[in-house]
Amino acid sequence: MLTLVTGTTGQVGRRFVPRLLAQAGPQERVRVLVRDAARGERFAELGAEVVLGDLRDEAVLGKAVAGVDAVVNVAASFRGVPDDEAWAVNRDAALDLGRAALASGVQRFVQVSTGLVYGLGRGRPLTEDDESRPGGGMWGAYPAAKAEAERGLLALAGLDVRIGRLAFVYGEGDPHLAQSLRWAGSWAAGQRLQMVHHADVAQGLLRLLHAPGVAGRSYNIADDAPVTAVELHQLNGVDVPAALYERTDPEPFLQMTSTDRIRRELGYRPVYPSVYAARAAGAL
Repeated sequence: MLTLVTGTTGQVGRRFVPRLLAQAGPQERVRVLVRDAARGERFAELGAEVVLGDLRDEAVLGKAVAGVDAVVNVAASFRGVPDDEAWAVNRDAALDLGRAALASGVQRFVQVSTGLVYGLGRGRPLTEDDESRPGGGMWGAYPAAKAEAERGLLALAGLDVRIGRLAFVYGEGDPHLAQSLRWAGSWAAGQRLQMVHHADVAQGLLRLLHAPGVAGRSYNIADDAPVTAVELHQLNGVDVPAALYERTDPEPFLQMTSTDRIRRELGYRPVYPSVYAARAAGAL
């Protein structure tokens, strides 16, 4: 089995690929797509095949998927990029990759998506059967493009597509935890963020990659304990602004997702069920 991984130099990909390589069996190989040869050296040293090029280059896609059995599309562009780039990478390139994979005979395609695709809340934890409802404070080009990529990939007849919707990813030196204060500083004190550690992102994606009989299924990947705006400040060692206590959370279940499906169907159990478990283990 040969698995292609894209987005390997991003925060998720650079941590996922070593774990994929570490659990690979004797007949399993990994190929990575990178734009910079120097950034691919680490993966080559770990045993991965390296293909150079841009995900948005049609000729590169053909080379990248040649002989591949499975694809894990981690590539994403978000947080501060222009809207046209967000659409180009998160929707257009994902769909081009899916079509190239289908034409090449790829058997499985894992699309890494985001819990932000749900948009507005429902007054309860969101499930994979909930449709996307654009809107809310976290909506923008990134989740809109990811939502359209999901729909387009699932519509490719003959391609076994599995979708993993990630909560807010953190851990292992990832700067995302510190970056959470960009939003949490303007939240209400009790407003919550659902999170997932890189170890559990990898666990979830590996389960999606290897599970039989889950074509066309989507899975939320998250931990068990969303954290409040107050806790995010405390975790980052920052004083809690007094204004947080003067605000009211307008939608307590915004971006809160259920992990019942991935637990029930794929046996997922978070290694780090909370950010506090990760901190105690020295895994922040």
